[in-house]
This record gives sequence, C-alpha cells and structure tokens, in this order.
Amino acid sequence: MGRRIHFVVDPQGLCCMGLIIFVWLYNTIFIPKVILFPHYEEGHISVLAILCYYFCSLFCIASLLRASVADPGKLPENPKIPITEREYWELCNKCNMMRPKRSHHCSRCGHCVRRMDHHCPWINNCVGEDNHWLFLQLCFYTQILSSYTLILDFCHYYYFLPLKKENWDVFVFRHELALLRISAFMGIITLGGISGLFYTQLMGIFT
Repeated sequence: MGRRIHFVVDPQGLCCMGLIIFVWLYNTIFIPKVILFPHYEEGHISVLAILCYYFCSLFCIASLLRASVADPGKLPENPKIPITEREYWELCNKCNMMRPKRSHHCSRCGHCVRRMDHHCPWINNCVGEDNHWLFLQLCFYTQILSSYTLILDFCHYYYFLPLKKENWDVFVFRHELALLRISAFMGIITLGGISGLFYTQLMGIFT
C-alpha cells in the first residue's frame, strides 16, 4: 500500500510481541485439533465453523504484523512546514526538531510521532496518526478470535455431543482438559484486556 516499514529494536517489545504470537499459535494449533476437526468428523459441526475460525485467526495475525511494522507517523528530520501552518508547530525539547501540535516524542522509538496515542509494547510500535486504524483493527479481530475460542471451549464440554472415537494422538488425548483450560484462561485474559483497551480507544475517538 506504499506505506513505510517501521521496526523498533526494543527487547521488551519483542518479548511482548513474541508472547502474543505464542498465544495465537497455541490456539490456532490446538483448538482445531482438539475441538473442530474431531467434531466435524462426527458430524456435530459444519466445515463453515472451521473456515470461520481460520479466517479469524488469519485476520488477527495479519493485523498484528501490519500494526507492528507500519509507520505510526514518524516526522522526517527536515520537515517542510507550510507557511499557513507555522503557528501550529512547536519545537521538541528532546530531539530539537519542529513538530506539529498533538505530536509527542517517544523515548522508546527515539523520535516524534504525529498524533501519538501511546507506545504499545504488545505490537512493539507506537500508535500514531498513520497506524491508529490498524491498531483498532487488531483490537477488533482479537476480540472476535478470543470470543470464538471461548465459545468453542464451552461448547466442547456443555453443548456438543460426546465424541465416539478417541483421539489417537496420545499427548492430546491425555492432556485435553489441561490444554483447553489453558486456552480458556488465555482467552479470558486477552478478551478482558483488549475489550477495555478497545473501549477506551473508541471513546477517545468519539470525544
């Protein structure tokens, strides 16, 4: 789309982003293996449920990668200031560069960002004028995927018919309950955190 790539070398941010990718990868592997595929084989669910889960998973990881490498609105070293807008620019006392108002200096990225909202360690990037909508997409798709995962975890024990055939994968069969409890725990934590963040972001936009 012609957008500049922006990558921040921050160990803390890389660790946080790695944790998010681990949670995504865990659910993308075990939820279909433990719930979707076995119930599909026995006719309890349609193939549409599997496709919807993988589409939600794909949209979630794609929005994460796009938000993490998209330029948030980094100001160039020698910005061209229109004559009519000079009164709306100010000097940054940290990088000694002119910047438009509502811009902020990010100490982790080391530069000023237009309309900076915050620096998010979970995407290892700032959220600013140019990638704010990508961050909102990430929050939206993460809520959908977390909700879908929690619904599947619940339905597997309380709604779907019991499986007639045992899963011959010994590890998955023996640790099925633990795997799904871990998935449910991660889903609740993720959904609660992202929902609160998404709400505050929307309220900030509306007000």
